[in-house]
Parts: sequence; structure tokens; C-alpha cells
Amino acid sequence: MLQQKRLLSIDIFRAVNMFFMIFVNDLSDVHRVPLWIDHVKDNVDGMHFADTIFPIFLFIAGLSIPLAIGRRLERGDSFLSIASYILLRSFALIVMGFFHVNLEDYSTAAVIPPGIWEFLMTLSFFLIWLDYPETLAKAKKYALMGTGVVILAVLAWFYKGGSASAPTGLSPSWWGILGIIGWAYLVCSFLYLICRGNFIALAICLFVLVGINICYHADVVDMDIPVIKDGSSTSLMMFGIVISLLYPLIISKANYKILWLTFALIGLALIALGFIIRPYTEGISKVHSTPSWVFICTGIGVLLFEFFIWLIDIKGKQNWFKIIKPAGTSTLTCYLIPYFMVAIFTILDFDYPDFFNYGAGGIFRSFAVSFIVILITGLLEKGRLRLKI
Repeated sequence: MLQQKRLLSIDIFRAVNMFFMIFVNDLSDVHRVPLWIDHVKDNVDGMHFADTIFPIFLFIAGLSIPLAIGRRLERGDSFLSIASYILLRSFALIVMGFFHVNLEDYSTAAVIPPGIWEFLMTLSFFLIWLDYPETLAKAKKYALMGTGVVILAVLAWFYKGGSASAPTGLSPSWWGILGIIGWAYLVCSFLYLICRGNFIALAICLFVLVGINICYHADVVDMDIPVIKDGSSTSLMMFGIVISLLYPLIISKANYKILWLTFALIGLALIALGFIIRPYTEGISKVHSTPSWVFICTGIGVLLFEFFIWLIDIKGKQNWFKIIKPAGTSTLTCYLIPYFMVAIFTILDFDYPDFFNYGAGGIFRSFAVSFIVILITGLLEKGRLRLKI
């Protein structure tokens, strides 16, 4: 029963986070917004609201890992079957992130216009990773998935980035939001599987990952570790795993009063630690994924998780979030819908009226876009049209 209630609080937490992820992504095209909302500029020591959204998503993804993989371990799934599950999920996220990154450098001189390329790319993701109903004939399912693979291959073949005078092919300049999630999920899920959910072993893994992040930004080491890189994204996700495991441990041995105190102290201590090490590890920076940023965002994540445990698990107020719930249950679908919207706007050469591109009008627009995207996601979810990886 505890697991089921936890899942509700995590789903709502994820839905709220996804709502604001869509909001800040859309807000990036809006001018003259209050500084505290928007991302901090490159090489600036500081953090605004938008800089907390993605790291908290990584933290939430970590909260979910013990539920998803823990269930598979409990029902006796083999190491190989769980490892295959982890690899396939990671691969899907990395592939999508890879294509999204190359969209940023897409050349207008390419054979396929950018809007059409983006639309077909997103369509191919749906065809490949759609949660097809079990009643659908396998031949039809594999034909649709194969069509998606062919479309993606054709798009890769005709891709042209850079300028007309210096064209480039597909390349991982970075891995994009989904790619970063995919690599972090690969590392953290395998560590969870190898440790078989052991709290102490995973706490040690967290200590090592955080240590890598600190050493990298304190110039103790000057190298990127393959896959882990500077350890920031894996630290954020592993924090989620450890906190997720700590929740039932406390409840089984104590009560919610101890939980409130413990999580409050952990959250506040992490925020304080972020400010303490700030002068020694390149300040607070999302762009450079510094330890201060990791600690502060994780501390905020712990406090928010505590709030949602109280509001959802204890008070049962999940209906308050009914309108945005699909963002927590069909999260990947929700994340990809804006790519369809942007592609269609690009094809039609559509732009919002000026009022919706500046200041308060632009903020209103971004809130409206978030609600519209989640509404579309909910409608698709009812029609069994959602991605599943």
C-alpha cells in the first residue's frame, strides 16, 4: 500500500515538474520577462527558477527507479531481462536526444525543410515507441514500427547542419535533455540492479558520484569520465534513488513525524552545503553543472517531495492536480507534443502576435501552451496513444 501511495505522490510531483518544463521551454522565446523566471546566462554565478526544472526532473526520475526496477526484482525477473529493459529504455532516450540536438544546428540549405524534418522526426518517435495495444496484430505493429525506423533513417541520410558553405552531418555536440536523462538512467539503473536495491550500497554509489562532481569542478581532476562525464546528472538521479529508498525505511521503523523532520533537515542541509562550497567549485551554474547547483536543486527537490508526500499520500488531494495529471503518467508523450507544435508553426510560418512575445503577455502564452500540451496529452492517453519505453 505504501508503494502505491508513493507512486501517486511521485506522479503528481512529476506532472507539476513537466508542466513547468513545458512552460520554461516555451518562455525561452519570450522577451522582457522577469530575470528570476528565466535561465541564468552562461558563465554567470547564479540560479533562477528555470534552472531548477531539469535537475528536479532527474531527481524525480531517480525516485521512480526503485519502484520500476524494484518490482521486477521482487517478482523474480532475471538479471538479463532487467538489464535488457534498462538498455532499451536508455537507448530510446539517447536516440531521441541525439536527433533533438542536431535539430538545433539544422541548415536551411538542407533538402528537407526544417519544419517537415522536425515533424517527421517526432512522428517516427511515436511510430517506433508507441504503446501499441495487445489486441493489435503483430504484423501491423511491426510494420508501423518499421515505418518509423525507415523515416528516421531517411531523415538521418538527408540531414544537413551548419551553413551552406560548411555543411555538417549528424553529430552529438551534446546529448540533449532526453539524452542526458538516458545516460543517467543507464548508469543509475544498472547500479540499482547490481546493488539489488541495497540502501547502504547505493548511498556509497551516491557518495562516489557526488565526489566525482566535486573533484571535477574543484580542478582536482581534469577529465570527463565516459558516460558519467562530470557526475552531475547521475548524482541528481542517484539522490532520487536514495531518498526514495529512505522513505519506506523511515516509515517502517518510525512514523511520519520523523519523516518530516528527516527530509526537512536533508533538504535544508543540501541547500546550505551548496552555498558553502560555492566559492570553491565554480559557483552556482546549470550550464556548467556545478556541485552547488546539484546540491541546491536536490535540496529543493527533497523539500518538494516531502510536500507532495504530505499533500497527496497523507491528505489525498490528488484531485487538485487532475487537470495536469497526464503530464505525470504520459510524461514522454507530453514532452514531445511541443515538437509537433513548433514543426507545424515552422511549416506554416506562423508567429504569435507581438503581445504574446513580450512580458506578461508572453508569460500568459507560455502558461497557456503548457495547459494545451497537457490537454492534448490527456486526449491521446484516453485514446491509448502514448509512448512507452
